[in-house]
Amino acid sequence: MDNKLVKGALLLTVAGFISKLLSAGYRIPLQNMTGDLGFYIYQQVYPILGIALVLSLYGFPSAISKVTVDMKGANKQLSITNFYIPLLFILFTINGAIAVVLYFNADTIACWMGNIHLQQGLKLSAFVFIFIPFTALLRGVSQGNYQMKPTALSQIGEQCTRVCIIIAAAAVIAGKHNHIYDIGSAAAIAAIAGGVVALIILVGSLQKQNLLNRTVFFPIPWRYYLKTVAIFGLIAALNHMLLLLIQFADAFTLVPGLVKHSLSAFEAMEAKGVFDRGQPLIQLGTVVGSSFALALIPSISKEERSQSPGPFYFHIRAAMKCSIYLAIGATIGLVMIFPEVNMLLFQDDKGTGSLRTLVVAILLCSVAITAASILQGLGYVKRTAMFILLALLIKWLLNQLLVPLWGLTGSAIATVTSLLVLCCLDLIELKRKLPKLHLVKSLKWRSLIIPGLGMAVYLFFIQIITTMVGIETRVGLLIYVLVVVLTGALVYLLLLIKIGAFTKEEIKLLPFSSLLARFGKGEDVCVWRRK
Repeated sequence: MDNKLVKGALLLTVAGFISKLLSAGYRIPLQNMTGDLGFYIYQQVYPILGIALVLSLYGFPSAISKVTVDMKGANKQLSITNFYIPLLFILFTINGAIAVVLYFNADTIACWMGNIHLQQGLKLSAFVFIFIPFTALLRGVSQGNYQMKPTALSQIGEQCTRVCIIIAAAAVIAGKHNHIYDIGSAAAIAAIAGGVVALIILVGSLQKQNLLNRTVFFPIPWRYYLKTVAIFGLIAALNHMLLLLIQFADAFTLVPGLVKHSLSAFEAMEAKGVFDRGQPLIQLGTVVGSSFALALIPSISKEERSQSPGPFYFHIRAAMKCSIYLAIGATIGLVMIFPEVNMLLFQDDKGTGSLRTLVVAILLCSVAITAASILQGLGYVKRTAMFILLALLIKWLLNQLLVPLWGLTGSAIATVTSLLVLCCLDLIELKRKLPKLHLVKSLKWRSLIIPGLGMAVYLFFIQIITTMVGIETRVGLLIYVLVVVLTGALVYLLLLIKIGAFTKEEIKLLPFSSLLARFGKGEDVCVWRRK
């Protein structure tokens, strides 16, 4: 069973990684085809669609999976009348209420966002929540039976469908400025279509698993069902909504704040579209900074900590160090070459100054997500969710205060500040719960400064040489950025290994460990034998 769980967790991790790459990648051609105004319209609707997706993929399925495991542990079979129908009813009540509120208040919400023309996209977004009960229930039951493949396949199928429809719609809408607001409606339609595809995949897998049972063996535990789905499900979802909630705050506060900053309504909308260019870059950077780090942790639980404390602390420490080092490298590198990246991906260098400030979020977000994931594995789910809500509140209040004063830079500072608070809270809590981790002692300050400084100097000289030569085409810019990114990352990694950022045991966890070990001078001391 343990081997099956590890394989299932790995499958879900790979599916999540692919989905995140798709989610970040498609926004670049979307902006290229619809411009900053079209990108702004899409980004206003996206946080709501993203919240629905998280509820469908992580929140409610986690709750249903918990119920499934508990029922099986009590030798109660999953009957249609006493399990599926009651849970489906509860899910419909919750999601139906959200859909009704969103649909009938779309005009009001659009006004809060500062643009009444967003109402149609918001209304259509309400229908996405209708599919959540079905997909969440089937995913949860499959996961509760340790069948992760249906969730993974449905996630990839759903995301691919959404991406294809959005890109196709952007291609049709491009050039039709009088229909530019249709991109918001297209985003909602794409999400609905993705939900349908996911449901088809899940129904097919459920029939193969033969998980339906018509016989009734126990009275319906309504209170337990409601408490688990409503409380545990929503809390679990919050822990996957960090970047979404930051975008959610911007959707409501950025345009009104920019208008107060003396921009016209149209200029404020375009400026919001420029600011949203940072979101796919932050998402990609966070994937680099956190996903690989979390892969170093085979299992996180209180039982694992008590039974094998040495390897447990070793893997946790290695994951945190990897997250910090990789995120620092990604942040410094992107800040250095951001003008070229902005020009390559979005065809101009608008907002470079503000976006350079914003990409510091890569470092903070990566470390916060890694630390929070460890805490959640140890059972501190409610606490990490509370920290995220606090970060949302700080972001919202700082946007109200700083955007009217400093425009986009104010919003960038608000994002970085809120994530800094979140990162500090997660790290403090991690230190409290794992006092033997000694993360700060394991981080060598030379390793935090010298590799980043060395890479920055390398990139600086490359930029000087390139400026003298000149790059005139987008293809040339693509080649330049790819070469700079790959060589800069190589310089940074080799400097990390050379000055002993990782122990020899930690180097063995990295890809191409035998090759990297030749460059390193990591300590021979086994980490978990230290006092």
